[in-house]
Amino acid sequence: MIRVEHLTYQYPDTDTDAVKDVSLTIEKGSFVAILGHNGSGKSTLAKHFNGILQPTEGKVYVAGMDTSDPDNVLNIRRTVGMVFQNPDNQIVANIVEDDVAFAPENLGVPSAEIRQRVDEALKLVGMYDYRMHSPHLLSGGQKQRVAIAGVIAMRPDCIVLDEATAMLDPVGRQEVIKTITKLCREQGITVVHITHHMEECIDADRLIIMSDGKIVADGAPKTVFSQVDMLRSQGLTVPATTDLIDRLNKGGLNLNIEALSVEDCVNEIANALI
Repeated sequence: MIRVEHLTYQYPDTDTDAVKDVSLTIEKGSFVAILGHNGSGKSTLAKHFNGILQPTEGKVYVAGMDTSDPDNVLNIRRTVGMVFQNPDNQIVANIVEDDVAFAPENLGVPSAEIRQRVDEALKLVGMYDYRMHSPHLLSGGQKQRVAIAGVIAMRPDCIVLDEATAMLDPVGRQEVIKTITKLCREQGITVVHITHHMEECIDADRLIIMSDGKIVADGAPKTVFSQVDMLRSQGLTVPATTDLIDRLNKGGLNLNIEALSVEDCVNEIANALI
């Protein structure tokens, strides 16, 4: 779906590379989470995935299309939809269904098909019953799900969420993560989730850790999160379950550090105490 080759990006009027010689591939239909502290380069990287930013050096390809070729921009943005941090900045209409219809209308989709796309998208994110509501009266998590529905209505092959849960409370974050996981697993949509919330990444297929513009870890969440000391050295935390097991192990137990979910963590501790 996405191929990045030796990407370096430097913002105008700065002397520092925000992303430094990054190479990676993201497979179609996968759920990839990219983690890092503020200034790590993760959001800069994400903005290259649909051509918002162009490489200072290197190349980015989306479904084989070179993002630096102006002739590819429209097709790239149809292929990769972006959901940003503040849902209020993405709401353009006074009725939920009109907001979801906005993007396909601008793509020239016929009216009958727009109706079908809007209904399908709202059902997929669990917001169909709110289709006639004002988006401004919804909760943060509901607004973000409407924003995701607006992207889904474009029929993209990939959705990139750039800190899309940063402004939400725990319930809202849970709603969004449940929605994007469902889209990936049931609809085959490639999901790239940029976040600094560790617990949101547990069910991802792959976890990429960025620091100082570079990739410092890349693998399955269980493998990456088990590198507790490395993550802490990068100024990052680990999921609460991993932190608990790490502390217990340092206290003399021998628990499986890869027990990420609450259920697995409880079972691991219970079995050790029997």
